[in-house]
Formats: sequence, C-alpha cells, structure tokens
Amino acid sequence: MKPPIPSSLKICLIGRHFQILSRSTDHGFLWPIAKGLARQGHEVTVLSTRSPLGKFHVERDGVTAYYLKEGSQGLARMEFSEAAFRKFSELHQKNPFHIVHSLDSSGIKIAKQKKSLKVAVAYDVEATQMSQLFSILGMSGESVGSLLTTAFAVVYKFLTTYLGGDRGLLLSADGVFVTHPQQRLLLERYYLYPDFHTYTVPYGIELGDLTPKEKSIELRRRLNLPENAHIAVTISDMTQLLEMKNLLAAFEKVAIKKPNSYLIIIGNGPLFKDIEFEILNRALGNRVLMTKALKESEILDYILLGDVFMNMSSRTTGFEPSMIEAMAQKKLIIGSEVSPISNVVEDGVDGFLLRPADIDSLSNLLMEIFSGTLPVDEIGEKARQKVIELFDTQKMIKALLDAYKQILSNTGMFRTPRPSINLASSQA
Repeated sequence: MKPPIPSSLKICLIGRHFQILSRSTDHGFLWPIAKGLARQGHEVTVLSTRSPLGKFHVERDGVTAYYLKEGSQGLARMEFSEAAFRKFSELHQKNPFHIVHSLDSSGIKIAKQKKSLKVAVAYDVEATQMSQLFSILGMSGESVGSLLTTAFAVVYKFLTTYLGGDRGLLLSADGVFVTHPQQRLLLERYYLYPDFHTYTVPYGIELGDLTPKEKSIELRRRLNLPENAHIAVTISDMTQLLEMKNLLAAFEKVAIKKPNSYLIIIGNGPLFKDIEFEILNRALGNRVLMTKALKESEILDYILLGDVFMNMSSRTTGFEPSMIEAMAQKKLIIGSEVSPISNVVEDGVDGFLLRPADIDSLSNLLMEIFSGTLPVDEIGEKARQKVIELFDTQKMIKALLDAYKQILSNTGMFRTPRPSINLASSQA
C-alpha cells in the first residue's frame, strides 16, 4: 500500500538567482517562501549560485542553503545545472527529498532522472522561454504591417524555443507554477501543457519591510537635481535598443515643453553605449541620467526620488520586482499592457498601462503627471493597497503547500489521506 503524503515535507528549492523584492534586507523572494515553509515544520534546502555573504553553506531562518559557486570546491567550476544535480544527489542519498521546486531550468538534470531518484519535480514558468514571446508582443505597433510582422516573429520564436528545449523541459515536469492567468492560458493553448498540472501562486513579499519611506534629499543633491524637478525613473537591462528608443522619443517631447523634467535610467547592459549615443543624439545629455548598475539597496532610493516609475519591458513572464516595490511605496507607475503587470494594475485606477511602441500616449501621460492634473496621491494609495491584498505571504505559502501535495499525489508515489469524518456532526 502506498504511504500517505507526509505531514512534514522535504523540499529542495533550486534557482540561479534570488530576485530581490524587499531591498531593505538581503533577502529575495525565495526567502519568504523558504522561511514560511520551514516555520510550518517542513525541511527546506536551497541550492543557488552565489550568496550575499560570500559563503558556501548558510543556515538561516530554519532554512539550509548551499551556494555552489562560492569557495574553491569542485562544484564552483561546473555549469550550475550539473553542480546542482551533484549536490542534490549527495544530499538526497543521505536524506531523501520529496519534491524539487526549480525556479528556472537548473533542475532539468534532476528531472530527467526523477523516476530513479523517486522524487517529484516542479518548475516555475520562468524555466521556459515564454518571456521571449512577451518581449516580441510588446514591440508591436498598431499598423496592419506591424501586427503581421509581430505575428510571424511570435510564431517563429515559439517554434524554435519550444522544439529547442521547452518541450523536453515540460515533459519532465510533474507541475508548473505560474503567477497569473495569462501564463496559464499560454501553457495550455500553445505549449499543450495540461491545465490540471498548472498551479497559480503569485509569489509574495514581506510587506513589513515595505513601509512607506521618505525621498532622499541627499541623493537629489548628489545628482544635482533642482528642488522643483519633475523626475521619471525607469530600469532596464539594456538588451533591447528599440524599447529604449521609444521611451527616449516620448521623453524628448516632454523635455521640450517641461524644462524642469528629468529621466533617470537605472541599469547596465550590452547596449549601454548605444543608448548613451541615442541620448546625446537627441540633445538630452543634461536631462537624462544613466546610473549604470546599482546595488540592490540603492535602487529603492531612486524609485522614491521619482514622480513616476516606468518599466515598459515585456521580457519576463513573472511580476517585475521593481514595479511591485514601487507600487508598495505608493508610486505612480507606468507598465506595458502586454506584460504580467497588466494582471495586477487596473489602468487609470492604481497605475497606467501602455503599449511600449505607443510614443505619443506615453509622452502625453508624462505631461499630465508633471502638470499635476492627475490624482497622484490617490492612485499611489490604491496601488499600495493592491499589492497588500495580492501579495499576502501566508496565502501564498498555503497555496504552495497545497500544490506540492497535489503534485505528490499525482505522481502516484503517495496516496492522499481521506478527510476525517466527524461522526457526531454527521449523525446530528
């Protein structure tokens, strides 16, 4: 007879990076998950690449973490998926895990041997290359030619990424986690992944760390920005030139009419010099500030400094951390209507959604914001309330545990315990 699903699960979380959501700590979104699971009596082990502390082995908040690219051990010289497989195998032999939750494709080698290892494997949807489809959709214009070109590009990219790796990855999965309905629909309709193996869990943040904070006067002075300046802040990985060209074209129109307006671009990337050239070519050199890469702890100060925070990128299938944090800080935000943030923001109510290629609408919206014709405080307050309601850590932990148990039940390795019947109440 199959054993019941254990009340205390042994869980292995794998991911190359910890996306930082709460920058007032050195935690990422993985820590609230891991810590919450550990608090409920589950054994949680994390395998990742590098530690903020530079240590190979860390035990914290009831969680055991191994950072495989730290130190001089042999694992540091391996490709991460191979190193994760070897470390997992070592730990699994001593104390077998029940489930592996891979936040990216790093767990693929474990998944391919899950039957012999007798372990269930689930992925986050970020393990697939679905984000590339969102990126292409975000650059679509309104003309018939642009729509046809975009449709062709999406089909081509889907076929190459699906046949080139996503199909094999999904076949090895016992479950896939998504954060919003758009991802779920794409998985079922285009990736042919069964909906009953898909679980929606919007990863939460520890809102206690996101209490409203004040703007940094020191930072404004350091950047030599006047007190009456209107500031727009954006963040970019600088891998898409067209995306930044559209944003700069929109801001240029604003800068002509509003001499006290400034744009701060946070980030670094392969196209940094090209974007810098575009800024100089538009004679915006004294109105656009490029910070290059910042420490995670510094980014929040720049978000707070701005009147509006923008991220028009569509290259992630999950919630962009800086947007969520800006909303929690009551900032007016502008996002892409084809990005996952569109599943959170109600356009015109708690933020704004635009098509990234719509230069005129973006410039007009920035003009309205800088002119003070919009109820910025009211929109910002609604944005914070939306984040508090949606990203409830306790609800997220419960949803995640329920999903783990359902995945284990579906593998056939365990039986799901029947609910107990209260005889007294049934007789009554």
